[in-house]
Amino acid sequence: MSHSRVRRAVVALTALPLLALGAGQAVAAPAAPPAAPAPSASASRVTAIEDEVARTLAASLTDPTLRERLRSATAAAPGGAALAPLAAEAPGTAARGLAAATTRADLGIAAAKGLGADLGPLLRVQLADPSMRAALDAGAAPLVATAGTDEHARTVRAYDTAGRTHGLDAATLPARPVYLVDIDGAKATEAGTAVLQRELAARGIAPAAQAPTAAQAAGWWGTKITSVEVKDDEEPWFKGAAEMFSLVSGFGLDGKVRVDSVAMPYLQYDGTTYYPNQILVNWSNYKYNLADVVLMEDDGDTNYLALAQAVAAVLLTIADQGAYIPLVNAVLAALPTSWWTDDPDYVESWYTLARTSTGRLNGARGNGWMTVEPYWVSQL
Repeated sequence: MSHSRVRRAVVALTALPLLALGAGQAVAAPAAPPAAPAPSASASRVTAIEDEVARTLAASLTDPTLRERLRSATAAAPGGAALAPLAAEAPGTAARGLAAATTRADLGIAAAKGLGADLGPLLRVQLADPSMRAALDAGAAPLVATAGTDEHARTVRAYDTAGRTHGLDAATLPARPVYLVDIDGAKATEAGTAVLQRELAARGIAPAAQAPTAAQAAGWWGTKITSVEVKDDEEPWFKGAAEMFSLVSGFGLDGKVRVDSVAMPYLQYDGTTYYPNQILVNWSNYKYNLADVVLMEDDGDTNYLALAQAVAAVLLTIADQGAYIPLVNAVLAALPTSWWTDDPDYVESWYTLARTSTGRLNGARGNGWMTVEPYWVSQL
């Protein structure tokens, strides 16, 4: 597909650090991904929760009122309507059962992803493709499936109102309308980056901003992303839009490793150029003039707490010895092994981003590019 979707919910580990292991050391090429192990517990848990909610939602659609509310809600919010409020606001026994199941599911998913229990609704529902709207409006009975994490699956499991299971061809858009139960990736990513920042700070890797020096008092230099594009061919119909975030990292002014998380909610589809004009790096927080970028994705099963712990365990072993060496390989090696199953969460990496970098920067993996420019942020 020329406009296929980037694997949803990307995690961009941006600017992973200026780590000095010793002057004169050669810089290695990116390490190959580890061999694929069994799926992680969090991946299995999230998938199971979503599947159970899909089954419950399908059974609930025997209620004509709920069915009509769902049709209207997904038409008004083609990117996905929050499922818990929709069920809670509908009358009837079926809606009450769905509301209770969805509330439990939201809590279970938040726990599996290392997020707080007070996050609120995470699950949403959307029509799998806009072309299905006409048949749905004409009264066609819909199926309900999940936007699963395995984009290489050959079949997609869906449910009808009688609880029967249907195996849909993952490579062909179904003629019958299909609702997809999915996670609100933007909300999960925003909460996840907050967890990362908090947990890394607790481990001394993302300290609070220091008081500006006299030289910084008038403002600071940043690196701004003016445009960016990611490739990811052959995305199947049942996958949703990507959600990405970045970790900007290097040696802080105190000589210790620091990591700052930056959400990138606009970067959703492959083959699409975005023009965010987003500040990626605040160089006033860093001791050196170089950084690395690692772009990754969240397939819905990312545990942000585990990610913070894994990255911190590696970065805390690195000491500032006064020379720049990229840490891309070390960070990738620290990632939970389940991130390499089925569909690699590692998307792209950029080495040696400098404060003076400008123009187009192709990724080392050949899977993306971005154009950047120095940007002066002045105080008011």
